[in-house]
Amino acid sequence: MTLVAPDPTRTVPLPLREQADVRDRWLTQRLLDLLPGLMDRAGIDLWLVVGREYNEDPVLATLLPATWLSARRRTILVLHRSDDGVTAAAVSRYPVGQFLPAWSPEDGGRLPAEDTQWAEVRRIVEQAAPRRIGIDVSVDFALADGLSHTEHRLLAEALGPWADRLVSAEELAVGWLETRLPEEIAALDRLNHRAREVVEEAFSPAVLTAGACTATDLAWWIRQRLTDLGVEPWFHPVVDVQRAGVPPLRGQGALLPAVPYDVPVEPGDLVHCDVGLATLGLKSDNQRNGYVLRGGETEAPAGLRHALAVGNRLQDLTTAELVPGRTGNEVLAAARCAAAAEGIDGVIYSHPVGVHGHGAGPAIGRWDDQDGVPGAGDRVLHPGTVYALELCVHVPVPEWGDQPVRMALEEGVVLTDGGVTYLGDRQTELLLIPHA
Repeated sequence: MTLVAPDPTRTVPLPLREQADVRDRWLTQRLLDLLPGLMDRAGIDLWLVVGREYNEDPVLATLLPATWLSARRRTILVLHRSDDGVTAAAVSRYPVGQFLPAWSPEDGGRLPAEDTQWAEVRRIVEQAAPRRIGIDVSVDFALADGLSHTEHRLLAEALGPWADRLVSAEELAVGWLETRLPEEIAALDRLNHRAREVVEEAFSPAVLTAGACTATDLAWWIRQRLTDLGVEPWFHPVVDVQRAGVPPLRGQGALLPAVPYDVPVEPGDLVHCDVGLATLGLKSDNQRNGYVLRGGETEAPAGLRHALAVGNRLQDLTTAELVPGRTGNEVLAAARCAAAAEGIDGVIYSHPVGVHGHGAGPAIGRWDDQDGVPGAGDRVLHPGTVYALELCVHVPVPEWGDQPVRMALEEGVVLTDGGVTYLGDRQTELLLIPHA
């Protein structure tokens, strides 16, 4: 895969109408270039994606045109793999973007529209005669488990003997959700840059006034700033503070900051934030760390700078194990083994990110479980997936009386055939916040 260089002349976000044009173009390209290979890999001949208005299958939202903000009535999308590629048809009351219209409720005369809609699905299946019909049911991935109980029942009843060919489309649904186009990766690069810019603005004297501003104030400021910029957060920003003399709490193997969120930030504090942005139907997930300078200081204490360097080293050890064909659990075990060999006390909990912030795909640990993730951690890594490289290290700080700090890092990276590339700017130095 060739990584498309970001265009520095383009802003994030684009105007809404331009965003819609881009998203529809991406969808067309994904249907043409990605979906045939993904269906072949999963062994699915025909994929049925079904959802009702306000109870959509999560996959359905990624197949609808940009002007559709939800399904309308019952929307059934049929994707059939043939020698010519993938034929995309919609069995829906209204036209659905690039999908061929395959049904009109008027075709059934006096029959109820629902009856004729399911009958049309049966007719398409009979004509295609697929060996395996994929439906979105999954034990391990909620995002691939979007077919509701009622729709599943009605579909099986409509298909009759063809229902015996229904199989889980988990492999296909996850592949569709996790695989990014080069242009999407370039957009995520710009989104990661924008996240860094907003955090740098928040971690500046113009916003962070030591002795007055709290972690809660900073979190709300970041959320408002993102909303004003048109890149709304997909979760409420998290800001926390670590301070000499206030040891962190330990829970399930991880250290957690113990300074209350409503206590003003003071000079000498380590300030950390976790921010997720959304635009163009994509999400980013980033963390940054800053230090509030004491009077007369021009840099952070050496112990804090060392902690960040240890965190960067754990990043290197983890990305070295991100190899296509391995499972998430294999990556986790290998990275933890390498970290232990170097005496690093760390926790790894990385995940795919793209259409969803905590995306479908191989789970590489959880912060509260470092022994592997059954199911999601057993999935194999594939090129073209963007990950939030999320982890933390616990390091004693001599200047704080050897009190340990939790240095938490999170960066966007993309896995390609040639290795791992960072998106945005990797943090290798603490953001310094002057004390006015």
